[in-house]
Amino acid sequence: MNHSRLMFLLLIYLLILLAAFLMQRKMMYFPSRFTPAQQDQLMQALDLQVWPSVNDRRAIISRTPVEKPKGTVLVFHGNAGAALHRTYYIEALQRLGFRVLIAEYPGYGAREGSPSEAALIEDGIATAKQALQAYKEPLFLCGESLGSGVAAGVAASHQVPIRGLLLITPFDTMAKVAQRHYWFLLARWLVRDKFDNVARLRGFKGPIAVVLAGRDEVIPNRNTLALFETLPAKKKLWRFENAGHNSLLLESWRPWWQEAMQFIAPQ
Repeated sequence: MNHSRLMFLLLIYLLILLAAFLMQRKMMYFPSRFTPAQQDQLMQALDLQVWPSVNDRRAIISRTPVEKPKGTVLVFHGNAGAALHRTYYIEALQRLGFRVLIAEYPGYGAREGSPSEAALIEDGIATAKQALQAYKEPLFLCGESLGSGVAAGVAASHQVPIRGLLLITPFDTMAKVAQRHYWFLLARWLVRDKFDNVARLRGFKGPIAVVLAGRDEVIPNRNTLALFETLPAKKKLWRFENAGHNSLLLESWRPWWQEAMQFIAPQ
């Protein structure tokens, strides 16, 4: 290969790296968008409502309140879709006696804004503060996939007392996950939203329940286990060997829901 051809290929590769760097949030966040009217119509069919108000649509909650709830679980969902697509959290956790709020991210659902690590965590802290003000303690966080990074960021802020964490298909750092998928793009060094869960959960003192999908094609098992091994707190792992990232056993009647919640919220 002559020198000019090599330089041409190098230039093309550098342009690809630049494009990946500039477009990376388009490759990380896949929001579903609704108008407020569309969201209201969908929620009515699901017996849900926005929280805390129609003017501040930062979460969704069931229209049927839990009598004498054991606490509040604030859920941070994954990188695709919207909060409306995660009603299984309400179905599973309400039947166990918990009030459930599924947080919506900036730029998702009917909310304005653009998603980024800083935006999601800052907004998550604000939502957790409002939940604590409205319902008092105890407050638990649940983070699904990318949402584990948001939950870790909220917990690490120390601005809100968090009793325990339920992390579903979490990871050690987004940079390492990205590197495994996009090693040819030097992703470890290009990722802007690093979501370093290892660093953020290093000082967490409450119990942490972790759910792993044995055939996870999105979050490699080694990244989930790398996080689990570093957790200093009381911790327990639920491993579903035959499940993929989007095929976990999330039906409300599954016994593991009660086991996990008893672990982080012992009565």
